Amino acid sequence: MVTLPDGTRIPALGIGTWRMGERASARKREVAAIRLALDLGCRLIDTAEMYGEGGAEEVVGEALAGAFRDGVVKREDVIVVSKVYPHNASRRGAVTACERSLARLGLDHVDLYLLHWKGSHPLAQTIEAFEALRAAGRLRHWGVSNFDARDMQRLANTAGGDACATNQVYYSATERGVEFDLLPWMRRHAMPLMAYCPIDQGSLAGDHVFASVGRRHGITATQAALAWVMRDGNVMAIPKSVDPAHVRENCATPAVRFTAGDLAEIDAAYPPPQGPTSLAVV
Repeated sequence: MVTLPDGTRIPALGIGTWRMGERASARKREVAAIRLALDLGCRLIDTAEMYGEGGAEEVVGEALAGAFRDGVVKREDVIVVSKVYPHNASRRGAVTACERSLARLGLDHVDLYLLHWKGSHPLAQTIEAFEALRAAGRLRHWGVSNFDARDMQRLANTAGGDACATNQVYYSATERGVEFDLLPWMRRHAMPLMAYCPIDQGSLAGDHVFASVGRRHGITATQAALAWVMRDGNVMAIPKSVDPAHVRENCATPAVRFTAGDLAEIDAAYPPPQGPTSLAVV
């Protein structure tokens, strides 16, 4: 679990949906993957209006509807995250976009609603929209995505910006740039980071370093890479997969107490940043 700035506790490990909802032929398999994650105890699902132009939200909505109907989970136990396109993030546009997302999800609110990346609309307008949606009960918390440390400071300096709950960015052992300034900034503000592509789009699943570390803890390379991202208790990870075996593997990732030797081995293979680094974005 991680703690949001207002004290709300949410799961540290979830499932992502990037590239879902793009093909009708894949719909059944994608819904099954989300449902399997729910069956296995996953309670954090990330999506966005951009993914499949709403198609991923529909996939999530179908999986959730089935899980609610079958009594697998209750709405209040699931943390659903979605994101608004920057071009929709005006005072009026974000409200309308959120309503469209809710219709596709089949929900009356989202738990976290994020600005997908910086756009042309002033942050003040986006914050006003988010706060209006929160007042109307259509979202519980809001945040941002793909913001670097300077962006986060600008947000904090904007009226209402201190209500931001999280920042979702690309973070994995191969993409550690956020550790130099962004993660420290977020720790100082008691704000957890949400990591997308935490196993580097699957490439770390076959990594020999994480395989070695994992063997010492009785877990796979994938699980070691995921546990490493979440190691300090202030980072959530949202790996995406539609392969049932991979979903099971991801959802079974335990909390790991890495030794100094483990961390040194990982640092030698994937050195931490020595200076400011541009955010990795996909």
